Amino acid sequence: MKASNFSKKIFQFPFYLVIASVLWTTSQAEALCVNKSKANLRKGPGLKFEKIWQVFKFMPFDRIDKKGAWYRVKDVDGDIYWIFDKLVSEKLKCAVVKKNQTNLREGPGTKFPKVPWAPVDKYFSMKVLQVKNNWVRVEDSVGDKAWIYRPLVWIQ
Repeated sequence: MKASNFSKKIFQFPFYLVIASVLWTTSQAEALCVNKSKANLRKGPGLKFEKIWQVFKFMPFDRIDKKGAWYRVKDVDGDIYWIFDKLVSEKLKCAVVKKNQTNLREGPGTKFPKVPWAPVDKYFSMKVLQVKNNWVRVEDSVGDKAWIYRPLVWIQ
């Protein structure tokens, strides 16, 4: 390789690094959690659009776009909806159960007993309190706490 070609490549590298960094950060979705007792998900950004689904407190989403006061979001299944921005928060870390009949436990492991309100079904949403190894300490909307095996939830 000629010296002039080598020096061109050396000077181009930081430029490509900056471009890759910008593309990576702009493509990253931002985590949102429902912060009200209920929230309606709609087909489009406004009340005139059809309500598709109603979710409950601590339901997590990936934010993929914003139009006015509405966020375009993606859920655990990859489905896309719109939600009013006052119904969600970026400050919470939330999780949702991925399967029906999922057990929650009193401690971080299967040797601990199930909590009295387990099992729970798919789409049961919770606030994340702590992650310890492959277990997640969660709290539901009424303040009950439990542990759940990490692969059984989608965390945002």
